[in-house]
Amino acid sequence: MPWHHYSGGSGMISTMYQLDSLDSAKAFLASLLIGMVFGFFLERAGFGSSRKLSGVFYFSDMTVIKVMFTAVVTAALGLACCRSLGIISINEIYLMPTVYGAYSVGGLIFGVGFVMAGWCPGTASTGLASGKIDALIFLLGVVIGSVAFNEMFGLIKPLYESGQRGILFIDDTLGISMETFNVCLSVAAVAMFWGCEWIERRKTGRPLGEGNSVLKAVSVALLTLAMALLAVTTGRPTSPPPGAPPPESQLLGAVEMGLDHVEPEELADRMLRHEPGLIVVDIRPAAEYQGYHLPNALNIAMKDLHQALHPYKNTGTIVLYSNGMTHPVQARDSLYRSGYRNAYILTDGLNGFINRCLKPTSLRDEMLPPETADQVRAWRAFFLGLTAPQKKAGPADKPVSENLLVDADWLEQQLDRADTKILDLRPQPEYNTSHIANSLALNTEHLRMNRGGVGSMLQPGDMLARHASSMGIRPGDTVVIVYGAKTQDATLAGIALERLGHSSYKILNGGFAAWTSAGKPVVTELPQVVASDYPSPGPDAFTVDYRTVRGYVASDKGIILDVRPADYFNGTKSNEARAGHIPGAINRPYTEDLTQVNEVPRLKPVGELAKAYDQIIPSKDTTVIIHCRTGHQASQTFLVLKRLLGYQNILWFDAGWSQWASIKELPAE
Repeated sequence: MPWHHYSGGSGMISTMYQLDSLDSAKAFLASLLIGMVFGFFLERAGFGSSRKLSGVFYFSDMTVIKVMFTAVVTAALGLACCRSLGIISINEIYLMPTVYGAYSVGGLIFGVGFVMAGWCPGTASTGLASGKIDALIFLLGVVIGSVAFNEMFGLIKPLYESGQRGILFIDDTLGISMETFNVCLSVAAVAMFWGCEWIERRKTGRPLGEGNSVLKAVSVALLTLAMALLAVTTGRPTSPPPGAPPPESQLLGAVEMGLDHVEPEELADRMLRHEPGLIVVDIRPAAEYQGYHLPNALNIAMKDLHQALHPYKNTGTIVLYSNGMTHPVQARDSLYRSGYRNAYILTDGLNGFINRCLKPTSLRDEMLPPETADQVRAWRAFFLGLTAPQKKAGPADKPVSENLLVDADWLEQQLDRADTKILDLRPQPEYNTSHIANSLALNTEHLRMNRGGVGSMLQPGDMLARHASSMGIRPGDTVVIVYGAKTQDATLAGIALERLGHSSYKILNGGFAAWTSAGKPVVTELPQVVASDYPSPGPDAFTVDYRTVRGYVASDKGIILDVRPADYFNGTKSNEARAGHIPGAINRPYTEDLTQVNEVPRLKPVGELAKAYDQIIPSKDTTVIIHCRTGHQASQTFLVLKRLLGYQNILWFDAGWSQWASIKELPAE
C-alpha cells in the first residue's frame, strides 16, 4: 500500500515515544541530563527557597510567575518552530488527555499545598538538594499521599475520571490555529512579565521602565517570533498543522492517486501474516458485525470513530469497511479532515471481499491459476476457519461440546487404532516409569518460545507442524491429550493444535490419574514412531496482540477476561513489571472452572460452567479476549468457552499481562 503522510520536511526525527523506547538506556540518560539541567536552572532562579516560592502569594516576590510563564511560552514557541521546520510532528510526541474534574480538584489541592508549604514536588527536590529540611518533610508527605491514592483508588476513581474529554486540540476547542494561539499566549506572557515587574517596582519605588533592557528585549523577541510563525504558516496553506482541516484539494488528490483504499486481496494477505499495526475497523451495526466479521476487526460506530481511533492516529494502518463503500468513504474523509493520514477504505466493502477472496474456486466464472487457487484456499482457511477446502463449515466455528472430554473407558477402546495418537504431558521421569501404551512424551514448554522479546509465547504454526511431524501425527489423526497435575497443560497443547488447524483432539478428563484409578494397563516400552509430513498452516484467527487489545479497551467493545488469581488481578500480588489489570477487564480465575477428584483437577460439568459464564458474558456472539500472565492458564478458559460451551468469538491474548505490564504507555488499573 502506498504510504501518504505529510511530514513537513525531510529531516523529521523519530521520537523515543514514537519508537516505543522510553524504557531504554538512552531514554534514561536523556531524562537524567534533562533533570539535572532543569534542577540547575530552578536552583539558579531561587526555587530552592520556600520563602521565595510562597512570596508570589503575598505579592512580595513574583519570580515563580515569571519562570512559569517563561517555561510555557518557550515550550510552545519551541514546539511550533520544530513543527514549522519539519523537525518533529505533533503526532510523534505524547499528548496529555484532558480531564476537567480531576484537573480542577487537583489544581485546587496543589495550590493550597503550595501556599501552605511553599513547595511543589519539583521545587522540593531542588530544595532537598540544597539541604532544606522542610523540603524533605514535604517530599515524605508526597510519598505518603501517593501510597494513599493507590490504596484508595477504588473510591477516588470516579473523581479521577470526572470530566474526561480525551486529547483536545486548540484548533478543535477554540476554533483558532495553534500559531494564532501562540501569538495570544506570547502577548499574555509579555503582559504578565510587565505586570509582575510593576508589582515588584511598587515596593522599591523605582520607575517601571528603569533598568528593564533585558525584559524589553525578551518581550520584543517573543512577540516577533510568534508573529513570524503565524506569518509563515499563513503563507503555506498546503501544509496544515496536524488536526486542522486540510484543503479539499489534498483530499481529492489522495483519492485521484488511489491513496484512499486497500484492495481485498491485499488486505487478506496482510491480515493472514498478522501485520503489526494493522487495525481493521467494522463500522456496521452490532447485529451485522456479530453475524460475520473479519477476524480481530473492531466494531466501532461511525460517531465514535474519532475518539476510539485516536490512539492509532498516524500510527500503523487503519482500514475501514462496511457491506459496501458509501459509509466507509464518508468516515474515511471525515478522519482525513481531522488529520488522519493512515485511514483507508476496503475496496468494494465486505461483500466485495467475500466475493473476491472467499468465494470457492469451484463457483468462480473462470478457472483460477493453481497459485491463485491455493491462495484462495489459504484465505478461506483463515477467514472462515476451514481446515480443508471441501468443507462447508469449519471446525473452528463449531463447539466440540462434551466430546472434547473423554474418559478412560473410551480411550482404552481406541488404543489399537492407527489414527489415534496419545500425548502424555507429565514430566519425563514419570512417563518413563509408566505410561499408556503407544503414548508419546511431550513437555508443553517445548511448545513455547521467546517471540519478539516476549517469553513463553506459543510457537508459530510452522514450528508446531515440525513437532507434529516428528511425533508421526497426521492431519486426519485423533489426538488424545493426557495431563498430569495441571489441566492447563492439556489445554495449552490443545491450543497448539488449534493453531495447526487440527480440530480432531480430545482431553482425558482427570489425566493420567483417571487412567490408573480406573485400573487400566500401563507399560514402560517406548513406542515406535514413523515421522509424518504435517503441513504448515497459515496464521490462526484467534490470537491477538496488545494493539488489538488496546483497541478493544479504547472502543469499549467486547469483554476482556483476565483469568489470573484474584490477588494478581487486584494488584495485591505481582510478579511482573506492574501490578493490577487491564482497564475494564473482568476477573474469573481459571481455577473456578475446576474441581478436585482424588486430588487431581478436572473440569467441572458443562452445565455448571455454562451457568457461571452466562452471568458474565451477554451472549454466545459476544467478543471475549482471554488472557492470563503468559497464555498458559488462559488456554484453559479459551477451550472451555469455545469448545465446551460454544461461544463463537473467543480471542486469546497470548503475551498477556507479562507484555502489557512491561509497556508503560499502556493503561493499568
